Amino acid sequence: MKLKRIAAACAMAAVAAAGIFVFTRKQQAMQTEKEIGMTQMDFSTEPKNVIYLAGGCFWGMEKLMQSIPGVQDVTSGYANGTGADEANYTVVCGGETGFRETVRVLYDPEQVSLDRLLFDYFYVIDPTVSNRQGNDIGTQYQTGIYYTNDTAKAAVERIVEVEKARTAHFAVEVGPLINFYPAEEYHQDYLDKNPGGYCHIPASEIALLARLTIDPGDYEKPAKEVIREKLTDEQYRVTQQAGTETPFANQYWDFYGKGIYVDVVTGEPLFTSLSKFESSCGWPAFSAPIEDGVLAERQDSSYGMDRTEVRSRAGDSHLGHVFDGDPESPTGTRYCINSAALRFVAYEDMDAEGYGYLKYLFEK
Repeated sequence: MKLKRIAAACAMAAVAAAGIFVFTRKQQAMQTEKEIGMTQMDFSTEPKNVIYLAGGCFWGMEKLMQSIPGVQDVTSGYANGTGADEANYTVVCGGETGFRETVRVLYDPEQVSLDRLLFDYFYVIDPTVSNRQGNDIGTQYQTGIYYTNDTAKAAVERIVEVEKARTAHFAVEVGPLINFYPAEEYHQDYLDKNPGGYCHIPASEIALLARLTIDPGDYEKPAKEVIREKLTDEQYRVTQQAGTETPFANQYWDFYGKGIYVDVVTGEPLFTSLSKFESSCGWPAFSAPIEDGVLAERQDSSYGMDRTEVRSRAGDSHLGHVFDGDPESPTGTRYCINSAALRFVAYEDMDAEGYGYLKYLFEK
């Protein structure tokens, strides 16, 4: 039988100096009953660079977060449930405690932004379902994002607003952390201890997100009024109202300069001239994004057609559509993008505009 983790606070105290969270007696003690049988813990001394993520089985979410450069420590545990006595795997699996399998993520904000961690989180979860992820079903697998300070709250609410706009039904819990108890020791670093163990997140997605270069935290979406003031009428119609510009009469459809194309709203890099190809469609056509993670896709049934819409990750700007089986594309994939959604940055200007870190792409 799997044994309950004993004296987690004592085991973690030795690494307190390294910034790893220590559960004190004060935090373990019941202070208020915010919900029926739910113990409120004190997180006032929790570092600001911590976020709690429930994304289905914590084995996979732990491995994903550990794989992202800049993440310093990840602890699997149980969040926002009844209390310490029920915070063990056997009881939690009974579905009566309210606990969510959750990972506590401590990160270095100088190396990785909370924006990136949240967008990576949304990349691997299904935000439309309740009490399940993948093949795992139960209340402990409910998705959730829990914060312990106002700085994290602001970032979470900003990213959630972007993600909510991409789906008709949003089922992710979002709110303050009420309590958190580390899971049993055998759950910690589970996939490192058991390389062939079960993981509901595909290994290919973990590997993809681990090697991303572009941090969306550097390209925050501006406020609505700032976007309206910044854009031309045509840019606003295309990016904010999902409009389509006229083919063969737009800025970049037949332009092939060396450089990168960025989101006109946020400046987030989206495509390079290396993937742009000559297409008869009348709009800029690309065979691949600059990185897989920078685009969001969703089904589009407007105008009686079944298409896949492409939007920017950080800005949620409407860009265009993506099509498979294009004979003119070197990869068979065509990203058909509106010029009005893009701004071109020439290769020789990339350093001056803060994109020099991407010049390596042209050296391959």
